Formats: sequence, C-alpha cells, structure tokens
Amino acid sequence: MEEYDLNDIVMMKKPHPCGVNRWQIIRVGADIKIECTGCGHIVMMSRYDFNKRMKKVLEKAQKEEN
Repeated sequence: MEEYDLNDIVMMKKPHPCGVNRWQIIRVGADIKIECTGCGHIVMMSRYDFNKRMKKVLEKAQKEEN
C-alpha cells in the first residue's frame, strides 16, 4: 500500500533536531531519500524503515501534464 510519491511532503513520527517535521521525498526506489525542508539535511533509509517511521502525507506533489 503506497500512498506517497516523489516530491511529496511527509511528516515523520519524530521531528528532526532542527525543529521541523516536514520532509520532501527526493528519491523513491528500493531506498527512500528524504530532505528536511527546514535545514536541508538529507536522510536515506530502506523502504521498510520509511514505512514504519512515516506518520502521514502532508502535501501531494503537483503532477505535470504534458
């Protein structure tokens, strides 16, 4: 069950030490790479760990139509 996609903004269960709890998904594959929207710190984790640690999707990415 995948309810997130590339460039979505998600909330994790624990906030980042910089105080912000908004992360942008910048890579989706076997691993998920997310970037803190506050300080720009990048974290890479397995899809399994990401699914356990993600709380909810805050904003869906805008789909480009050609």
